[in-house]
Amino acid sequence: MSELPREPSYFVDRLTTLQLSMRDALMTRRREASEAAMRSAEGTGESDIIYSPDAWVHDVLIDFCHEWAEEIPFLLVAEDIEGGSIVFPKGTPEDDSQFVLIVDPVDGTRGLMYDKRSAWVLSGVASYRGPETNLRDIEVAVQTEIPTSRQYLSAMVYGIMGAGVWGEQHNIFSNEVTPFSPQPATNESIAHGFATIAKFFPSGKSLAAAIEERLMETISSEAGEEFPMIFDDQYISSGGQLYELMVGHDLFTADLRPLLLAQAGAGSRLGKICAHPYDLCTELIAREAGVIVTDLDGRALSAPLDTTTNILWLGFANEGIQRQVYPVLKDILRDLGLT
Repeated sequence: MSELPREPSYFVDRLTTLQLSMRDALMTRRREASEAAMRSAEGTGESDIIYSPDAWVHDVLIDFCHEWAEEIPFLLVAEDIEGGSIVFPKGTPEDDSQFVLIVDPVDGTRGLMYDKRSAWVLSGVASYRGPETNLRDIEVAVQTEIPTSRQYLSAMVYGIMGAGVWGEQHNIFSNEVTPFSPQPATNESIAHGFATIAKFFPSGKSLAAAIEERLMETISSEAGEEFPMIFDDQYISSGGQLYELMVGHDLFTADLRPLLLAQAGAGSRLGKICAHPYDLCTELIAREAGVIVTDLDGRALSAPLDTTTNILWLGFANEGIQRQVYPVLKDILRDLGLT
């Protein structure tokens, strides 16, 4: 039974309206901006760099929250807010919040600002539990694709805890909306499919690549594959990675950055650029679609709804893929002294 102050459908309606407004505002601004303006850094947040696309949708988010708060008080958690959170209406005590809205306005900024790949608007809603409010408490989540300038379709997917997941393809030019049902892959092996360990940045890449190479070679050998025909895809967006899993494009994804950061030590150039709760606030959608999303111990993800907690996560398209990959990965990490 939902613990949210309104029906889940109420939140789906609000979140889809918000995300379409943010998507459209960014696309309009992009058409008017120069390449240099699109790629400029606006500042540094608590856990990541704020680029122009992130800043462009900030006011859309804040204005929407002011209007929404006329109906119900809530706490907004987002990276580009001072202190990481703010209560609406302004001046309301945080303990009067009836829910938490966590948002990543542009997840995948780096790919989008070079017009290489879609980014995503991510948001999730959880009943307010004070500092104890957790990623596990998210009951409604929505993510909307911000397409590159060469695309005419924009996907939207949303999920409700215990009720399922829904998808829509939006035609940017005609405004036609076509429903679809996200369906993870049913393969029982990662052979001839996409399976990836995240290694987006130079620091830590050699270790991540060594883990990945050993993992893929071991699995290929066990499967009797002469050549390790497993493909890599570095989609610099946690929401994008989850989407690729939930629609059957990818079979396995692992983001081990917190583990690599711990291994590198305090002075590492890895910095703080790991996945955070706002990056993974839509993992509920993937789970409702049938994707298995866990931590390194095979448990459901657990993290406070903040902007700074580093999250390690594993995503498997189905139980068969998990049985094939997870034990081998655990053995490799143990052999390397990482666990």
